Amino acid sequence: MLDYKKALNNFISYIIVEKGLSKNTVLAYKTDVLKLIKFARKEQMFLEDFEHHDITDFLWKLKIKGLNPRSICRLVESLKQFYRFLNLENLVKSDPTLYLRSPKVSENLPCILTFDEVTFLLNSVNVNGEIHIRNRAMLELMYATGLRVSELINLKFSDVDLENCFLRVLGKGSKERLIPFGQKAKEFIDTYLMKRKPVLTIEDNIFISRLGKKLSRVEFWRQLKNIVKNIGITKNITPHTLRHSFASHLLAGGAEIRFVQEMLGHVSIMTTQIYTHLERRKIVEQYKKFHPRW
Repeated sequence: MLDYKKALNNFISYIIVEKGLSKNTVLAYKTDVLKLIKFARKEQMFLEDFEHHDITDFLWKLKIKGLNPRSICRLVESLKQFYRFLNLENLVKSDPTLYLRSPKVSENLPCILTFDEVTFLLNSVNVNGEIHIRNRAMLELMYATGLRVSELINLKFSDVDLENCFLRVLGKGSKERLIPFGQKAKEFIDTYLMKRKPVLTIEDNIFISRLGKKLSRVEFWRQLKNIVKNIGITKNITPHTLRHSFASHLLAGGAEIRFVQEMLGHVSIMTTQIYTHLERRKIVEQYKKFHPRW
């Protein structure tokens, strides 16, 4: 009989070390597999004996209990990864998830700003004073690189090469990536740093609060809401909107999708493909030619 606790712990180690998945994804996979284990025990069955119809029966019972299609899709992916691992470890004779299909879910496209809207948003930021210059520099850099908010507020001086316009980011799953940025972002970062406190080390956070501490996600979100409410754009703009707009504008300009995938730090290209609803034209291959604010 399969030792469920040992198998699950080894699976978790596998997806952390081999797959490099984020903490949230690992927790989701663990929760999903525990649901299957609970089901097996209730039905007095063994996971190593499961067949395709046993898996579909498990999913069907969750569906009639009200589990939504998107959650079922994630559950299917979790089970596929789990049984793939069990197969690799020779703990099961066959994979009951091999021909398992995910339910269709409606595609929720992210909120995207047009280039003119992004320009309007950025130009509307008051640049009188350190805090306003900081806000402009952060928004410019977010749009220039597609950074997540957490990545933006955690940037240190050691992560940024201002001379060559590159930054180093440690993203989800502790995956490191290098991202170029344009002259507009560099210009406002330089201006902000001239107004920031003069005593700095390479391990200091670049963007800080009024009190000199690392800026929080909540404070950045509050600053953005204050900017947005005064400019008349009715779209639901969030800190992630500039990341979405960054990706869409690069693809619309002709950037290869794998180039954008690398910039965004997506593990799977399937995640990046949500942006390909925009018309794509092959123009150039260098970042400075793709990005409208180089």
